[in-house]
Amino acid sequence: MAVKDRDRFSTATRLRLLGEQTAARVYRSQTKRQDRRSRLTGRAALLALVLCSMIVALAYPMRQYVTQRAQISDLQRQQEQARKRVEQLRDLKARWQDDSYAEQQIRLRLHYVMPGETGYIVVDPGTAKQSRYDLRAAHRPWYANIWDGVDKSDASDQ
Repeated sequence: MAVKDRDRFSTATRLRLLGEQTAARVYRSQTKRQDRRSRLTGRAALLALVLCSMIVALAYPMRQYVTQRAQISDLQRQQEQARKRVEQLRDLKARWQDDSYAEQQIRLRLHYVMPGETGYIVVDPGTAKQSRYDLRAAHRPWYANIWDGVDKSDASDQ
């Protein structure tokens, strides 16, 4: 027995036990790794690769599709605005075809009066006060007013 106890505590026995325990741990870890590796097969990797390539291949056409849909909606909105504007212009044209509307606008804009009527223009006191320059400019020829404007702009640069 003494030999067996001595053999149990010998360095070689302890090293052999340590080696067996380590080998058992390594074997267990390798089987776990193999289990983990077995989850991702070649087929799964190929499927993932195909899916990624399809996503990359479809990204640009989808972006173009979305951009074109936005352009189409903008053009439809512009077309609707143009339709409304055409309708307004047709309505205005129809109003100008009416003699009473044309007469009203002529009286309002050009201050025309019918024969036998007396026309009055009410002057706003704020606009009646004109500067001396405006009064002088009204009684001179147009080309003199232009040259005065050029001279003033030259003087302001200096």
